[in-house]
Amino acid sequence: MKAKVRRRLKNCKRRIQRRLRKKQWPEQSRRMFRDSNLHYEMGNKTQGLHCGGLGAIHLLVQQLGLADAIDRDLHLLQRHVPYFESDHVLNLTYNLLAGGTCLQDLERLRNNEMYLNVLGAQRIPDPTTAGDFLRRFDAADIDTLMDVLNQKRIQVWQQQPDCFLEHAIIEGDGTLVGTTGECKQGMDLSYNGVWGYHPLVVSLANTQEPLFLLNRSASRPSYEGAADYFDRAATLCQQAGFRHITFRGDTDFTQAAHLDRWDAQGIHFVFGLDAQPNLVRIAERLPERVWQPLQRPARYQVATAPRQRPANVKQEVVIQKGYTNIRLVSEEVAEFNYRPGACRQDYLVVVLRKHLVFEKKGQPVGEEIRYFFSLTNQWTWEREAVVYFANDRCNQENLIEQLKNGVRALRAPSNTLLSNGAYMVIAALAWSLKAWLALLQPRSADRQTLLTMEFKKFLAEVLLLPCQVVRAGRRLLYRLLQWNPWVDRLCRVVEVLRRLRFP
Repeated sequence: MKAKVRRRLKNCKRRIQRRLRKKQWPEQSRRMFRDSNLHYEMGNKTQGLHCGGLGAIHLLVQQLGLADAIDRDLHLLQRHVPYFESDHVLNLTYNLLAGGTCLQDLERLRNNEMYLNVLGAQRIPDPTTAGDFLRRFDAADIDTLMDVLNQKRIQVWQQQPDCFLEHAIIEGDGTLVGTTGECKQGMDLSYNGVWGYHPLVVSLANTQEPLFLLNRSASRPSYEGAADYFDRAATLCQQAGFRHITFRGDTDFTQAAHLDRWDAQGIHFVFGLDAQPNLVRIAERLPERVWQPLQRPARYQVATAPRQRPANVKQEVVIQKGYTNIRLVSEEVAEFNYRPGACRQDYLVVVLRKHLVFEKKGQPVGEEIRYFFSLTNQWTWEREAVVYFANDRCNQENLIEQLKNGVRALRAPSNTLLSNGAYMVIAALAWSLKAWLALLQPRSADRQTLLTMEFKKFLAEVLLLPCQVVRAGRRLLYRLLQWNPWVDRLCRVVEVLRRLRFP
C-alpha cells in the first residue's frame, strides 16, 4: 500500500475515533440532528459511484481470468451481438454485489453512467435480455459453468497456506424455494404444501463455498443425486491437493449403497441415521457401563468478567400459560458396530442418548429417552468428537440462509426448471467471490472474519462505499469518500491482487 494512502487511512481513522471518544458531556442546548439549508444540484466534472468496493471484485475476476474461461467453455450464443456469455454471467452476479435483489434492478444499473464506465461497458443487458440468456441453459451447460467456476476456485485454494489443504469437509443439504407463480415449468408441491423447487446444495464447510447447486422439483427427496455430486466434490478437492476428505450430512444423506466404495477410496464420512426400531433396540440393550456422560464445551469464552444472566422471559411465559416444556436432563454417548443393509462391512455407530423431562407450569408430567445416531468410518475418533463434528453440520444451514435471503441466489425469477437452476448457480457466484476475496486477505484474522460475515454486512461495509472515479495516467482510480474499519483491509487486498499472478 502506498504511504500516501496509508497516511490518509490513518487520518480518517483518527478523526472518527476522536469524534466517538468517550467523554463526560455537559447538558446540551441543541439536539445532535440539526436543521440545514439543503439544496440539490447535478455534478458536472466530478462523478461518483455508490459501490466503490466493486472495483476489488472486478480486479479479482480479471486476475483470475474468469471471463476468459467462461467464454472459452460456455457456448450459448451463436453470435455475440453485442454480448458474450461472460458479459451475461457477470452482469447478473454484479447486480447482486451492487446491492440489487432481482432481475429488475438491472434496469437501474444500466442507466447508471458511472457504473458502465468503471466496467468499460457501453451498455449491459436489460432484465428481458438477461432472462432470455437464462432460458438458453440446458443441464450440460449448467454443469459446464459450475466446472469453470470450480477450476477458478482451485486457483484461489492453492494460494492458501499448506495447512489449509489438510482436510476438506464436504456437506450436502436440500432446501425449499417457494414461488407464487403458476406457470413455472418443473415446479411441484412439497411435503409441507409449498409450491416451488427443492435445490440440492453441496458445499465446502471449511470456507462455506457452494461447490455445486442442482435445482429439482419440490417433491423430490433431499438425497436425490447427492452421491454423484459428493463424488464430483471429492474429485475437485483431490485435484486442489487436499490430503483428507470427509463427507458430512444429515439422516437423508446416508447413501448406504456408496459407503463401501467411499471407504475403499480413503474418504471418511459422518452421516446421520434415522432412529429406526432395530437401532433403538440395539441402543437399549447396551449395558449401562458403556454409556459415558457428554460434556459439551462452552458456547463462547467470557472476554471480561462473567455477568449474571437476565431473567428468561420466554420460560416464564411458557410456565404461566401452561405450555408443555421439554427440558434436557442429561446426555450420554455410546458406540457399537453396525452394517447397513446395502453394505458388505461394518461401520461405527455413535449413539447419543438424551434424557428429557416434560413439564407443565413448572411441574414434571412425564419423561422420555430419545436416541440420535451417527454412522462413520472414523474408527480412531473419540465418541464426543463424532457427536460434535456431526452437530457442526448445522453451520451449512447458515450458508443456505445467506444464499436464500442474503444473496437472494435461491430464487426462481425465470419460468423453467433449468433456467432457474442456472440463475441459482450464477447468483451464488456473488457469495463465492466474497469467499475468494476473504481467502486472499493478507491477515488470517481478517480472512476468517470476512468468510463468516453475513452478505448484508459485506455489502454495507466492503462494497457499497461511495467513491469518486477518476481517469488519469492510464489508471482508473477509485477515490473512496468514506472510512470504516474495512476500508483499510479493502486497500490491502487490492494491493495483493495487483501483484498476484494465478497459473
